[in-house]
Amino acid sequence: MKIPSNKNFSSNSRYNDFNIYSQFRFLRIPLLFLIFIIMFGTLGYMIIDDFTILDALYQTCITFTTVGFGEVYEISPAGRLFTILLIFLGFGIFTFSIGVIVDVFSRGKILSFFKEYKMFKKVLRLTNHYVLCYHNNYTIELSKQLRKNHIPFIVIDPDPAIKEHAMKYKYPYYLQANPNSELAFKRANISSASSVITLAKHITENIAQISLTRLYEKEIAREKYPYYIATCAIDDEDIEKLKKIGADTVISPTQITAQRISAVSLRPDMNSMMEEFLTDNNTPIDIEEINIPTRSWLRFKKIPSTFFKTRTNVSIIGVKHQDKKLLPMPKDDILIATNTKLLIIGTTKGIRETKILVARRELPEEIAIDE
Repeated sequence: MKIPSNKNFSSNSRYNDFNIYSQFRFLRIPLLFLIFIIMFGTLGYMIIDDFTILDALYQTCITFTTVGFGEVYEISPAGRLFTILLIFLGFGIFTFSIGVIVDVFSRGKILSFFKEYKMFKKVLRLTNHYVLCYHNNYTIELSKQLRKNHIPFIVIDPDPAIKEHAMKYKYPYYLQANPNSELAFKRANISSASSVITLAKHITENIAQISLTRLYEKEIAREKYPYYIATCAIDDEDIEKLKKIGADTVISPTQITAQRISAVSLRPDMNSMMEEFLTDNNTPIDIEEINIPTRSWLRFKKIPSTFFKTRTNVSIIGVKHQDKKLLPMPKDDILIATNTKLLIIGTTKGIRETKILVARRELPEEIAIDE
């Protein structure tokens, strides 16, 4: 696949993929027959009864359409025989054309095309949406969570039955295409997406999707706001491969299942509470990872100096430095460095306020007073 460049990825180029005129190719033969009978009738009247070209054209049109306006001029016996022939030809062509049109519309191709075109225009207006590659059981369950949390997404799968799957499992948007094809990159509006999740059965397809997404990311100069790419794998070796080529998160269904069963077995009373906490966006408590910007006032501060607990009512439950090692329940003497990631827990409002606080360059006055 050739990665589409940014300059070739405009809205106009995307709309060009939907060639509306190609959907009306079935009208070419009826139109050719129509042109033929008009030319045939016009020339016939000009030769047989010496009509002018305008009179011959007019006589031809009122004859084969059978509107019954009568003759322009008196027609000779040969002209009348020609008129009878023209009426039969016109009736035959009209019947054939109606049959072609009814057959096309009965198959639903035209209506299906315009429905897809309407959906495509809606996809072009999406921002920060999720792109789910390949339909399977994982996709079905993930789509339920995304809908529950009001996150827009599109499902891409080459299976012709993807339309039926989308209706059955309530996918808001879908696309029948190979997820790593140029067509999919255009019509799924990946340039405006925030996350690409590839859930193919074979690791080779996941590798191809991740590689092409990262290449496209560079092509449109989006390194500052990279895609979040997630996938799944069973073997530890496959997990390492996928991470090396650019996956941010690789989930092992085997490990997750074992961890969940273990957790439920050890603490069955906590199962429903954790399930609601992790999957429901409407719960009052949330957990999130915050990155410390290069010029944040928090650089080289210790945890007590953040005053998160008193100012935004959130708690720091983990610190991850650039070495990627997570320090759970960090002590007060831990120093916050540039690009350190803080794992915080609190209310949705508190986390939002904390993000605003962390993004500031200068020490806030209220915290300076507390210090």
